[in-house]
Amino acid sequence: MNSIKAMFKKQFIDTMKNRMILIQFIIMPLMAFIMTELVAKRNDEVPNSIFVTMFAAMFIGMAPLMTMSSAIAEDRERKSLRFLVMAGVKPYEYLCGVGGFILLICFIISVIFGLITGFDLFDMLKFILALFLGSATSIVLGATIGIMSKNQQIATAISVPVFMLFSFTPMIAQFNEKVEKIADVLYTQQINTIVNDITTSSTKPYIIIAINMVVFILLFLIAYNKKGLKG
Repeated sequence: MNSIKAMFKKQFIDTMKNRMILIQFIIMPLMAFIMTELVAKRNDEVPNSIFVTMFAAMFIGMAPLMTMSSAIAEDRERKSLRFLVMAGVKPYEYLCGVGGFILLICFIISVIFGLITGFDLFDMLKFILALFLGSATSIVLGATIGIMSKNQQIATAISVPVFMLFSFTPMIAQFNEKVEKIADVLYTQQINTIVNDITTSSTKPYIIIAINMVVFILLFLIAYNKKGLKG
């Protein structure tokens, strides 16, 4: 537990020092707030939730994925992981500490998104749960990319097209039926489906998100067995 707390604190310090990472967590809710206030609430034909749901799905596909992959790749590049392992920090403690901090930030941002939309309590909880599951899925995918990357530059080169796929496809799918059918297998598309129809009782989106999570966990285990966390 002490090691997890130490990794949590380490990631907090690293994140506060990295302006690019901070911007990733700020820009999407800020844009959602601005577009909601200046466009949606001033146009009766535009739903108040449209920009929140759009930017929330983009946020889930970008920020946790990029942050997790960057954190692991940076520690691999600096050989920090080697020293942490030598100091007795177990791989799961490292991942729980770093991933736990990122998940906490994503939870806070999810609450902010919900407040912008003005959901009632039940819908707010459902909205936050959907984004929480999406964030956890992105973190696992980001961890896989981080382990596969020798340094931050490579991690970024891999992460950018991946997050663009998962972040922008749901947005395009809203205007293109063919893209929507293809995007149906992506967890971010299912997040978009849930938050766009928060009253739905369908379990299909959650099943697809769970399948995505299982696939990414398997990819992570393969990458971990091949690369490890020693850097």
